[in-house]
Amino acid sequence: MRFLLVLLMVGSVSGCTRWSMNHHLNSAYRAYDRGNCEAVMLELSEVDRESRSRPYIWPQTAMLRGLCLERTKFYLDAAQTYQYIINEFPKSEYAYRARARIETLRILKFIPSSGFVPALPATIQ
Repeated sequence: MRFLLVLLMVGSVSGCTRWSMNHHLNSAYRAYDRGNCEAVMLELSEVDRESRSRPYIWPQTAMLRGLCLERTKFYLDAAQTYQYIINEFPKSEYAYRARARIETLRILKFIPSSGFVPALPATIQ
């Protein structure tokens, strides 16, 4: 009996976390549709906190973050976000979309067309 109770509690907690993550992700998409990128970034930070054990959601949140960066005219930051998606999730649908967004930014001349190299993380010496 005790085992069943523990199993039920574990199942309900993991379900609540997933529901909450989906709620924040849906809220981020609604905010993006309204053009409110500040709310998008806030909702995506909530999704990131709740999705640490669910890496399959990371390329989707990164893509939405990149689109919002583009919308707010942070083109180089958006391109670096897209490059992150390509590097970390090369076989995902989002990597294909990220390549297309980088190419669009190059064609529109928002980023340099030759040899775009994303910034490397700082090293502590």
